[in-house]
Amino acid sequence: MDIEALQQGLPGLPKFLGMRFTSVEKDRLVAELVVGPEHCTDANTIHGGAIMAYADTMGAMATIVNLREGQSTTTIESKTNFFAATPAGSVLIAETTPLHRGRRTQVWETKLTHRDGRLAAKVIQTQMVL
Repeated sequence: MDIEALQQGLPGLPKFLGMRFTSVEKDRLVAELVVGPEHCTDANTIHGGAIMAYADTMGAMATIVNLREGQSTTTIESKTNFFAATPAGSVLIAETTPLHRGRRTQVWETKLTHRDGRLAAKVIQTQMVL
């Protein structure tokens, strides 16, 4: 699957987030999100739920890249650690890599970093293959 096909396949909330894929491979998916006021809390920093939605989308789309014809996926578990605030106007880079790719489940790690490489959050999630 190429970047354009993946970008066009984003539904509802993921499309609203405004994330843009920059690299699509079976072992690595990368995207960028420009943090806008619609993503933020009153403190003008990205809301934890927006980070989780961004990372959840990354894990789901990475799974989709690895599925066979006729298969789909859903998230069955997710764990997020937050490390640094990300203010509005920042670019948040998500890099998703596999920890496990089985027939029934896939586990993905998403590192969310600022342009300077500072870690903002890390998410590990399990996707069920349907």
